Amino acid sequence: MKIVSNDKLIKRNATIGRYTTLASLAILGIGLYISFQPQYVQYSFIALLLGFVLSQVGIYFGSRWGRSPRPDEVLTAALKGLNDQYTLYNYTAPVSHLLVGPAGIWILQPYFQKGTITYDEAKGRWKQQGGNLYLKIFAQEGLGRPDLETRSNEETMASYLQKQLGDVEIPPIKAALVFTNDKVELDAQNAPIPAVTDEKLKDLIRRKAKEEPASMEQIRLVEKTLPTAA
Repeated sequence: MKIVSNDKLIKRNATIGRYTTLASLAILGIGLYISFQPQYVQYSFIALLLGFVLSQVGIYFGSRWGRSPRPDEVLTAALKGLNDQYTLYNYTAPVSHLLVGPAGIWILQPYFQKGTITYDEAKGRWKQQGGNLYLKIFAQEGLGRPDLETRSNEETMASYLQKQLGDVEIPPIKAALVFTNDKVELDAQNAPIPAVTDEKLKDLIRRKAKEEPASMEQIRLVEKTLPTAA
């Protein structure tokens, strides 16, 4: 498997996450300190709010680019062993993680959440149960809406390829949710989007390559629109 990663972006965003987190801790500390002085209570609320916002920014950048192994490193390791007909693009394509090869065009969406992840087919909603409430608020992002993220990523990728290739037929754009925390349990067999742990990702891709093989001629056209280096 070939890998194309934007190392400059990864380094820059890791730095942003680190300093934003430090700034948030400092501001939260100041807000807490002045909260004990009644004449400054309004400034305390402002500091605590600003600190919380900065902490969320720090979590966003830190979870993607500051944690080791990073999502791109986990995906690279999970897909190790795929042949050279596959290329994994990390932060160089219109979406963060894109795998292109015999299985087609795959948008890979990594999630580090732990606990039990379920898909409620009746409501069409994803749910996360378990895990530490404090960590959910202050140390990691919530699960959010994977369905909306998937739809947005698919539209972004489709629009890009349409601009680049015009009316040329391309393989369908697919997506997979990849849960990378070793303390996660998945109960999403009926979900419209495949959801797997990183350990099962390669099996999913190989199975899809056998069940729904993509035209390598079409894949080569897609690859020509994507960078060969960051």
